[in-house]
Amino acid sequence: MLNQPVPDFALPATSDKTIQLSDFLGKYVVVYFYPKDSTPGCTTQGMQFRDAYADFQQANTDIIGISRDSVKSHENFKAKFSFPFELLADTEEIACGIFGVMKMKNMYGKQVRGIERSTFVINPQGELIREWRGVKVDGHAQEVLTFIQSLSR
Repeated sequence: MLNQPVPDFALPATSDKTIQLSDFLGKYVVVYFYPKDSTPGCTTQGMQFRDAYADFQQANTDIIGISRDSVKSHENFKAKFSFPFELLADTEEIACGIFGVMKMKNMYGKQVRGIERSTFVINPQGELIREWRGVKVDGHAQEVLTFIQSLSR
């Protein structure tokens, strides 16, 4: 999918919104997929994007987080940690399918199907220009920010 247009999609989101990928044309957008609201790794990841949010905004970049949790769950998660960006509810795995982030994972010795923590950067023309799969949380938001900042140098 690299250097290809990303198919448009629309999902219910926090703040009583329905967010469409095409809403972000003209800006960079970081789309990060995470397994579950309010779990330790996902909370840390969200907080790192939150803490760097002003720097992303300065680099003409929006952030959206996506998991399969409900909008209600997302609202609680967003409010609890003051995330300044929207969280999208992909309960039917529409965006998950487009980006191919569903994987079989081991959870307590059982095989379960879930989201592989992944991040994608889409350029102002709507094309995928960078992806990270199997993301390790620590330092990841900064790595994404550094990548985006390098584009304008």
